[in-house]
Amino acid sequence: MAGEALIVLLLFITGGQSTVTFNYENRCTESIWLGATPSIGDSDPEFTSGTSKTLQMPDQWKGFIWGRTKCSLNATNYFSCETGDCGGNKICQWPVPNSPVTILNFTINQPVQTNPLVVSYELNLNHGHNVPVRIQPFGGSLFGGGTGPCPVVDCAQDFSNVCPPNLVAKGKDGRYVGCLSACDALKDPKHCCFGNFASPQTCQPNEYSSIFKKACGLAHTYPGDNQPPIYSCSGATSFSITFCPA
Repeated sequence: MAGEALIVLLLFITGGQSTVTFNYENRCTESIWLGATPSIGDSDPEFTSGTSKTLQMPDQWKGFIWGRTKCSLNATNYFSCETGDCGGNKICQWPVPNSPVTILNFTINQPVQTNPLVVSYELNLNHGHNVPVRIQPFGGSLFGGGTGPCPVVDCAQDFSNVCPPNLVAKGKDGRYVGCLSACDALKDPKHCCFGNFASPQTCQPNEYSSIFKKACGLAHTYPGDNQPPIYSCSGATSFSITFCPA
């Protein structure tokens, strides 16, 4: 994406290893290459279909995670992906992936070692959608607003069936690979919530974000979208991140 990308570049705070793990599983029919910024220490980001991996997270981490699709290495050893590419790097070092890309935002915070670890999480479609995904906490309870167990957040819809024609992203073979956001596709301040549309009063749902919201009601679909809220989960022992959940 160009410099107008809306994803806020997030700071990485290094800490000791926490007691929370992220369990990744690829149920897609093709490989997924994991991307994350800041790095989560994954030296082999490829998940072939049907494979899984568990990574222990730092006790303080703030950033985003995504899946890259249709990645390959060319004759000059340049690594690229048709969605979610991060500057030709197999291990992502660039902070902003190319759209369309389904973004998972996380904040892990354990400021005092004796306090329960709190993980905040959201699924974000502000830069489109390239792969269905689910975030499922195990254990813990809502923190700082609301009560009860930590909710599952997902976007399992196949967007090729709902993506407006002018937002369709195509791969090298001319086939659908993802659905761009209206902001990235149309560069319109109204859809990007720029300029005169930057305030809470003017940054409103639009005809495209409404299509995304209907398909994935638990995802945030435009910059001002705050429903559902960003959930904070206290005391969860692990989070399952499933690409192409059933």
